[in-house]
Amino acid sequence: MYRLARNITRTVMSACALLTCMPMVAAHAAQGYPSKPVRIITGTSATFADIVSRQIAAQLYERWGHPVIVENRPGPAQTISTAAAAKAAPDGYTLVMADRSGIAVAPSLFRNLPYEPIKDLAPITLIAKTPLIMIAHSSVSASNLREFIAQVKQFPQGLNYASPGPGTAGNLEGELMKQLTGANLVSVHYKGGGAAMLAILSGEVNFGLMVPLLAIPHLKTGKVKAFAVTSQDRFTGTPDLPTVTEAGFPELRSEYWIGMLAPARTPESIIGKLNADIVDIVRTPAMQSTLTAQAAILAPNSPREFAAFIESETGKWSKVIRTAGLKAE
Repeated sequence: MYRLARNITRTVMSACALLTCMPMVAAHAAQGYPSKPVRIITGTSATFADIVSRQIAAQLYERWGHPVIVENRPGPAQTISTAAAAKAAPDGYTLVMADRSGIAVAPSLFRNLPYEPIKDLAPITLIAKTPLIMIAHSSVSASNLREFIAQVKQFPQGLNYASPGPGTAGNLEGELMKQLTGANLVSVHYKGGGAAMLAILSGEVNFGLMVPLLAIPHLKTGKVKAFAVTSQDRFTGTPDLPTVTEAGFPELRSEYWIGMLAPARTPESIIGKLNADIVDIVRTPAMQSTLTAQAAILAPNSPREFAAFIESETGKWSKVIRTAGLKAE
C-alpha cells in the first residue's frame, strides 16, 4: 500500500513538473527561430498580396539573416495557396499571405474545400484593408447613393451591375447591397476587374463596385461618378467621397483584406515573434508607402484580434453567399 501511494505521488509530481515545464518549452521554441529559410506562400504574382509579401519577406531577411522566400501558387480565390499552407508542418517555416477570398469566402463558395480556415490555420496578423468605391456610368442621373437606390427600386426588372465573377469582392458587395436595401441588382460577370470596369465605362452596364486603383483614374475623367466608399472612414484617395455610413447605409460597410497566417498548432511563441516582427515592418514608412500605392489602409492587429475578425467575416459572407445562392464557377 505504501509502495502504491509512493508511485502515485511520483506520477503526480512528474505530471506537475511536466506542466510546469511546458510554458518554458514553448517559450524556448522561438529562441532559435528561424534557423533556416522561411517561405511565404501566396496566390498569383503581381497581385496586392504578392507585392506586400515580397516587401515583408525582404525586411524579415534583413532582421533574421535567413532567406524568406515568396512562393506563388495561383488558383481560384487563393484556395490553392491557402490549402498548401494549411497542410504544411506547424513549425513556423511555412506562412501564407491569404486574403478575404481564401479565408472567409471560400468555405461557403466552394464544395469539398480541402481545408477549414478556422480549424487548420493560426492567425498571425491582419495586414491591410482596401475599400470598394460604388461607381456608375455618367448617364445615371442619381447624385448620391440614396437617390440611386430609390431609382433602382423603380425598375421591376432590376439593374445590372458589373462584377469580376462569383465570390469576388465586387460581386459580394453587390449582393450585400441587394439584400440589405431591397434594390434589385443583377450581377453580370466579367473576366476580371479590368473587364468589369470597361463595361461600366462603355455604358454596357450602369453600375459596379470597384477597387480604388481601378475606379479613381476614371473618376477624374468624368466618365463615371461615385456615390460612396465602403470603408469605415473616408478614403485618402477620395477625400470628398462620403462613406456608406455617411450616405445613410452603415450596414453596407465592407472591405477586401489580406493577412498573414501559419499552419494550426504552430507554437504560440513563434506566432508571437512573427506577429511582433511583421507588425513592426508593416508600420514602417516604406511599407506604408507601398500600401498607399496599392490604395490600401494599414490594419495590423494581434493574433487574437485577427482570429475574431476572421470569425466575424466568415459569418457575414456565409450568410450573403447562402442567401444569394452563389457557387464557384
